[in-house]
Amino acid sequence: IEESTVGIYVIKDHPASNELEDTGIVLEGVKVLWDLENVALAVAMLFGLMYAMSLSFPDELRYTFEVIKNVFMEINGVRLSNKALTFKNMAVSLNCVAV
Repeated sequence: IEESTVGIYVIKDHPASNELEDTGIVLEGVKVLWDLENVALAVAMLFGLMYAMSLSFPDELRYTFEVIKNVFMEINGVRLSNKALTFKNMAVSLNCVAV
């Protein structure tokens, strides 16, 4: 966690269990939110934090964030990079996302 620039962490009591002990968000190696109910809430909260704090997406995760933002959340999804557009087309053909 201390070496993470941006991330969502999930801690389980037991690896085989579906019960989560903790889910939270890390920014610059610091836990900024914890005890979140689920990963979906953590993703939404991470985007809110990124926008509220005017943080840019890390270069190594830019396509991941672009797909989440533009394809799944449908925020400014008009212009997609070639990689994100390829993913969206595959997801649409598999009926994973709506057009």
